[in-house]
Amino acid sequence: MISWYDNVPVLSYLTLRGRCRFCRHRIPLRYPVVELTTGLAFWVCVHMLGPTLLALKWCLFSGLLIALTATDFEERILPNELTLGGTALGLLLALFVPIHAETVGPFVAPWMASVSEAAFGAAIASGSIWFVGWAYKKVRHREGMGFGDVKMIAMIGAFLGAPLAMLAITAGSLLGAIAGILFIVVARKDASTYELPFGSFLGISAFAVAMFGEVVGHV
Repeated sequence: MISWYDNVPVLSYLTLRGRCRFCRHRIPLRYPVVELTTGLAFWVCVHMLGPTLLALKWCLFSGLLIALTATDFEERILPNELTLGGTALGLLLALFVPIHAETVGPFVAPWMASVSEAAFGAAIASGSIWFVGWAYKKVRHREGMGFGDVKMIAMIGAFLGAPLAMLAITAGSLLGAIAGILFIVVARKDASTYELPFGSFLGISAFAVAMFGEVVGHV
């Protein structure tokens, strides 16, 4: 069992000098990196937006993305607690922190425009990427994308809305393609079997879109 004072973000890692107090095994560097990145993201959101519900929304979104990016990169896992739970959270927050209803605004009542935009963003973003994976399987007769990626994109769409979610997908796909090709060439991997952590690149791109488009760009 690990005591609470050995789980204080960043500080415990520095105090313990990167090793467990009891077994002396080295604590992976990813722990302080994730903790520090999350703390910095929270600071930027509150610094730019103040102690508001809007800042809380982007703090939560940042935390979800950072955790998903790390888990997919290392374990190729996108936990449902974060993807499906994050989708529900994004829809709920749309009730209190309005999304710009650029897509569905003209077609629904003003009071439901924000939630409708969040729901439409989740549906169209995840549906489009699911269709790509489905088409790839039909052509290549093997899985090209895990369903966890689809659920993660639904979460991104629920927070960002359709236009920004599609921008995040496009940027993440481009970033993943470039990084994947470089890694395959340098590491001499088999391109037909290498499993790209697509969720990690989606997380990076969605984080950048949220920060520059909604946090920094909101001021």
